Amino acid sequence: MGFATEREKVAHLLRRFGLGASESELDYYAEGGVKAALDKLLNYESTTDPDIPLDRLANDKGLVNMRAVQAWWYLRLLVTNRPLEAAMTVFWHNHFATSAEKVDAVGAMHDHVECLRANCTGKFQTLLTSISKDPAMLYWLDNHENKKGKPNENFAREVMELFTLGIGHYSEKDVQEAARCLTGWTFGAQRGNRVIETPKPAQRPKLKVEQPGPRIDFLYRTDQHDDGMKTILGNTGNFDGDDVLGILSGNPQTSLFITKKVWTWFVYPNPEPKVIEPVAKKFRDSGLDIKALVRAIVESPEFFGPKAERGLIKNPVTFCLSTLRQLGVGANHAKRLESDATITGPRTVGPAGLVLQATKAMGMELMYPPDVSGWKTGEAWISSATMVERLKWSDRLFGEATPPAAKGQGARLAGQTLRYPAASLFGADETPKGAVDRLISVFDVKLPADKVGQLVKAAESLSAGTITPESANSVASGVCRLIFGSPEFQFC
Repeated sequence: MGFATEREKVAHLLRRFGLGASESELDYYAEGGVKAALDKLLNYESTTDPDIPLDRLANDKGLVNMRAVQAWWYLRLLVTNRPLEAAMTVFWHNHFATSAEKVDAVGAMHDHVECLRANCTGKFQTLLTSISKDPAMLYWLDNHENKKGKPNENFAREVMELFTLGIGHYSEKDVQEAARCLTGWTFGAQRGNRVIETPKPAQRPKLKVEQPGPRIDFLYRTDQHDDGMKTILGNTGNFDGDDVLGILSGNPQTSLFITKKVWTWFVYPNPEPKVIEPVAKKFRDSGLDIKALVRAIVESPEFFGPKAERGLIKNPVTFCLSTLRQLGVGANHAKRLESDATITGPRTVGPAGLVLQATKAMGMELMYPPDVSGWKTGEAWISSATMVERLKWSDRLFGEATPPAAKGQGARLAGQTLRYPAASLFGADETPKGAVDRLISVFDVKLPADKVGQLVKAAESLSAGTITPESANSVASGVCRLIFGSPEFQFC
């Protein structure tokens, strides 16, 4: 165990903060070592991402539904040239878990995802303020019902419990006072230069805008704001919503809470206080700069320590996206979309549609978190049902594994698989051992010698001893079923 080379350290960095990487991407990031790789990940603003406007996914009537928005996000994750931005956007989606199950406004959910993306590596207070004024969030946690004289405490409670301080670091009185600060924060439909408040929930149970329709924006109803004195966490004043978010952001407990949550998602679960505290201090001293937090985590000795190495269970999005990105599928699909403007509607989604289907089956469907606390992580990702889906991911990539005598039977999965041309992976080495070594390298997995031997035997059985263009996909699918089902592959 342990990272023997700088290249291995860079690969570890990309597994955690880069959604995995192809061998050519690893070459790019590894040039100059870990420090240079981290700088490249962090300073992504000068890197151009593929331009995929949402309306490119519109149906033949020019309309975009919620499933198209969801597919658009998966597509963005697949083809991105800014992997840290993509990975952090998914993290904050889990942190500020908001579901289209309730927020069924296409424009609002699209803007919610874009709000997360635009602020994912900036200042935490800016992110917190932007997402707190986001119409999807306001509706999700009922703050549109929070009015002077009739405060609704739902958002105020969650912003303390789930978004900043954590349980046990505030009182019930703090929640009540914070709710008063947040009165008058609602949303409305854009009408020319004005934002008009939408009908009351009793008249309109769901925030819903048919496409095309008016834009939904934040609206501050001063006549519904409680402008009396409030006391929150020992601070007293005539506070409004911005003030209370500033108080929460400035509380030292917030830097500890956020640091621990980022560490748990990207490094390993149950981090020790002695590990978290110095990293949180750097985060706090930076003014809660999220890039500074990522840098402090990666530069801590524990990030490359034995507890972190292959010690984090892959969530479904990482599991599926990393394999496609390792195959170069995202980059290839981005080139297709750029070169062929006739690819529109559902065809635009391409391989990202497979990721959507598979991650949903594995228990993680973006835009549909199970509740306001997000997904349960770690060992919760692994069950008998989800492991079956992880095994089946090999079929989705290469087609169903079939022995040469049953040639053609794998076609029954056509239309549900990528059918990546495995022969292009194997090159001139047509031996089962060569194929196994290549797949282990491409998918960045470490296996003991006895398991490698089992993979070679499986490849021999599926190929009759020699890999041919006709048997390559069957071999790849059968071997990858064993790889994807191995305990070692569940960890990154």
